[in-house]
Amino acid sequence: MTFETLKPEIKSIVSNADYTTDERLLKICELLEANVDYYNWVGFYFKNGDKNELKLGPYVGEPTDHTIIPFGKGICGQVAVSNENFVVPDVSAQDNYIACSITVKAEIVIPIFVNGENIGQIDIDSNTPDPFTEADERFLEFVCAEVASLL
Repeated sequence: MTFETLKPEIKSIVSNADYTTDERLLKICELLEANVDYYNWVGFYFKNGDKNELKLGPYVGEPTDHTIIPFGKGICGQVAVSNENFVVPDVSAQDNYIACSITVKAEIVIPIFVNGENIGQIDIDSNTPDPFTEADERFLEFVCAEVASLL
């Protein structure tokens, strides 16, 4: 499936009031992981209340010990501070990287904004070196905007 064909699927999941917010987020993770070959771990992190840390939300992929990430630590923690997309073509070249699995080669993290505030992010790990393009960034920005409408 192409990103363009996935967009209506994302909209359909987001608008389905039969599911809780977490169920919808999980369905988005499942859809992305199943339909984009190089998306090997897909999950959401959200700001943990008033704390300067992120808390793991719904995800699909290998289990992770990183359920809480302090702001500034790792790729996700850096996005929580910078409020900017972060594409990492080669995680081994990053000094401030938290390894979740030895199979991960690349990562992309896109922030989610609600009323101008960075309240979380989508985090995708890939076992393929340097797979993410500008098309991934634009598509994931679309996903994050749709998710923001839920929150």
